[in-house]
Amino acid sequence: MSVQERKQRERAERERLIVATARELAEQQGWDAVTTRRLAERIEYSQPVLYSHFRGKREIIGAVALQGAAELATAVRTATSAADGTRARVAALARAYLDFAVRNPAVYDALFQLDGGLAYAQEDTPEPLKDAFAALLETLDEVTGEGVDPGLFTEVFWAALHGLATLTRAGRLLPEDAGPRVELLVDRLAVT
Repeated sequence: MSVQERKQRERAERERLIVATARELAEQQGWDAVTTRRLAERIEYSQPVLYSHFRGKREIIGAVALQGAAELATAVRTATSAADGTRARVAALARAYLDFAVRNPAVYDALFQLDGGLAYAQEDTPEPLKDAFAALLETLDEVTGEGVDPGLFTEVFWAALHGLATLTRAGRLLPEDAGPRVELLVDRLAVT
């Protein structure tokens, strides 16, 4: 291995460490606790080293969001592939999405609430974000009504899931009614 390859590998490993540490700190104490000073202390590198990888907290949030988008896509695809039948796949998609939001609140915030400097629904949208949307579209395309754009239908269904996730996390909806909400959403929007 050349010196340059070793340095690139070490740089990539430092970036993974920074992102993992930021994510861990955000999950434990919230995003307000994630500062470049605290990250530098936790990873035992100087702040200039941290800044050589990310220009600041915004880019770190963006990196966590991209990692989370890939995980969300995997979770949705895993859940839908295990379901038998169209309705069951749509319900599995909804449950996987909502479960992801509950299990990964800081990542969910990085994806959908905080400014990570990422472009959504544009030409320059990063691939992990496009793939997370594609994971939803793959299943929801099966239930898109005739004459309805599948992408538009997926946006509406996603918006409903996001609303449920956000309102439940904020304590505005009772968590024990999550199951009936999913069933109602699937029955009303994803008519098979």
